[in-house]
Amino acid sequence: MADICLIFEVHQPFRLNRRFHLDLIRMGRVTKENLFDLYFDNGMNRDILNRVADRCYLPANEIILNEIDRSKRGSRRFKVAYSISGIFLEQCEMWRRDLLESFRQIVESGCVEVLDQTYYHSLASLYAPDWSEFIEQVEMHRQTVRSLLGEEPKTFENTECIYNNEIAKTVEEIGYEAIVTEGLTQVLGWRSPNYVYRAKGSSIRVLMRNHRLSDDVGFRFTSTEWDQWPLTADKYARWLASTPGQVITIFLDYETFGEHYWRESGILDFLKWLPLEVEKYSNLAWCTPIEAVSRHRPMDEVDVPPSATISWADEERDVSAWLGNELQKVSFNVLRDVGSSVKRLGDGTFLRLCRHLQTSDHLYYMSMKGGGSGVVHNTFNPYGHPVEAFSTFISVVSDLNARCQLELEKPKFRFRRLLRELPHGRGFGFFYGFARPTGLTAHSLEEFYRILKGVDSKSIRFHLRRGDFERWMSQVVGDERLAKFFAALPKDVEDIEVLRTKILRTLEDRIEELKRKDLEVMGEHG
Repeated sequence: MADICLIFEVHQPFRLNRRFHLDLIRMGRVTKENLFDLYFDNGMNRDILNRVADRCYLPANEIILNEIDRSKRGSRRFKVAYSISGIFLEQCEMWRRDLLESFRQIVESGCVEVLDQTYYHSLASLYAPDWSEFIEQVEMHRQTVRSLLGEEPKTFENTECIYNNEIAKTVEEIGYEAIVTEGLTQVLGWRSPNYVYRAKGSSIRVLMRNHRLSDDVGFRFTSTEWDQWPLTADKYARWLASTPGQVITIFLDYETFGEHYWRESGILDFLKWLPLEVEKYSNLAWCTPIEAVSRHRPMDEVDVPPSATISWADEERDVSAWLGNELQKVSFNVLRDVGSSVKRLGDGTFLRLCRHLQTSDHLYYMSMKGGGSGVVHNTFNPYGHPVEAFSTFISVVSDLNARCQLELEKPKFRFRRLLRELPHGRGFGFFYGFARPTGLTAHSLEEFYRILKGVDSKSIRFHLRRGDFERWMSQVVGDERLAKFFAALPKDVEDIEVLRTKILRTLEDRIEELKRKDLEVMGEHG
């Protein structure tokens, strides 16, 4: 018997304000609290969410919930999974609470798995070897899903199925049992995507999207030039029943049902009748991703080195959808640099704005590809042209960076924040190992010193090996001198206590120096 794993991607970005410069001039004095509505076209974002909610999300949710309820009376229950971005849930909270409630009802049915992803649907996994931003965004998403939908995800889907061995290893280390990506021939070779695999370098289970069967619905459903048109539920169920393997992973944009293809195309009827047609075949059953990896042992290993990172985007199925031209690469690098400055500043408002700018869609709109991929990019581009998308993005990022730099230059930031004013949520959490917290968190340089005096040596060794100390000093505390000191320390030493003494002595000297400078600044500025 083959399991069918049906997964839906649910995401809407906060699109940028094309009138940014004009609105900036009109507003005159701008506070940081005004920036969100200045940077993003929230009138358009609200209208798009409302339109797609009425055409797609609510009708499709109703069909899914009805089929779940109907199948509960039978022996094979209808089950689905959702990967819902954090910023989609954020928009629901802002503008469509009824839509959020609709998703809650589906999740409460007990026949749905909610997958985790990065909260901002970002490219943070491509910031490696620095995984801190990626991990923070994943944790944000995990907490949001737990809070709003009452689920504790065990399966992960990185933004647009971006995947390599290091991503899989990191995802396993932060507590996930399975990850979903694209089932590409260049990765699988002669092997089928319809099996559970294991990631090279880790033991996390990998589900491979069957892109042919998925794209039959997602891209070919209304194509009259396709030799299989029209696609009906009974025909598709017959294809599924004749497909060998352990698990057939069908992964689609949820917007396929009513937005990409309107109701008049028959797409919602297809969704409604598919569970009934599948029930006619005794060799088919529905399952969630975590059930699939629990039922089936991995058949083999998949090897995707970082140099050959894959995704489900475009014909190339790599990261060229976001980093395929110079405009995209410049934007990616500029934003990453601005992110480091924003983290040093430690202001929650600036950090939220910067992370909204990390959403992958902003770079997607800058693609200049031709052919079929170009048609898809142009269809979803709200700016009309990639250069306008780039111009708008760089203008907004530059404005955020300028405001951040002005804050960083203020005397009260340069010294006092280092000692005792680190922002909430930016403290250093000490761990014994992956997913093994000590329960100790430093919220200032002085508190970091006090904890380091008594924390278990296993924790010091763990963070030294990962480079966590120097990253925190550089990106959060903003002390490059201490960052360089920690970076120069040996990663593996037998006598950790000797090294602890050296670290404490250096911290003592630096704290005393900062206190003296703090007093000088206070004297100069009254």
